[in-house]
Amino acid sequence: MNCEVCQLKELEVEHFEIREVLRCILHTVMFHRALGLVRPKDVDLELFDITYVQCGDVELEKKIDEKIDQFISWVEKHPNKKSQICLSFYEVKSNKAIWFSNKVERLYWEQWYINLNVAQHHKPTSSKTHHSKVIDSEGASEERSARRAAIEVSLREVLFQIIKFVNEKKDHIPPIPSREGISFPYEITIPRCGIYTLSGYSHVFMFNLSMRVHLVFSALEDLFKH
Repeated sequence: MNCEVCQLKELEVEHFEIREVLRCILHTVMFHRALGLVRPKDVDLELFDITYVQCGDVELEKKIDEKIDQFISWVEKHPNKKSQICLSFYEVKSNKAIWFSNKVERLYWEQWYINLNVAQHHKPTSSKTHHSKVIDSEGASEERSARRAAIEVSLREVLFQIIKFVNEKKDHIPPIPSREGISFPYEITIPRCGIYTLSGYSHVFMFNLSMRVHLVFSALEDLFKH
């Protein structure tokens, strides 16, 4: 099976921006891949002048928030490290031909990699005079505004990248298993200490592993047929 992979542009965010940024990106991808009946809901970001669309699915919102909470916990334990979140869509195949196994196989057909670099800003020292602190405060305010505007531009670019991808990549999408809401099985994976690299994990490894499992089962099926 052909697995299409989209590596989204890396975003440099601060800790307090993680939740909104991830909600925006994850819900945008899910909305464009929910080919069944949904209840679209516009959501305005509080930190940026951006509006995105959710599917209006309470369970989906809960699962996304849970994964974001896990990711934030990981970031707090691993500061100053680039990281990825992977949103994968897959088909479920049952290996009924193998009598000793009742396992199902996940065949991934699309994976989205959200790349974040969580910035760690140092606290200012307390040895400066009041006058220098005022000047620094004004300069810091301008710097924050400029930085916020830059992140907003980058986030918009990511959203356009998502839309471009879903419009161009259609041939690999399997038959729709459900016409209700979230059409396809999916999973959201976050980095795990000791398992993934500093930048997250390799989509090549995940895809190759899935393909190897598929080949092993296929070989066993052929063996028992003969």
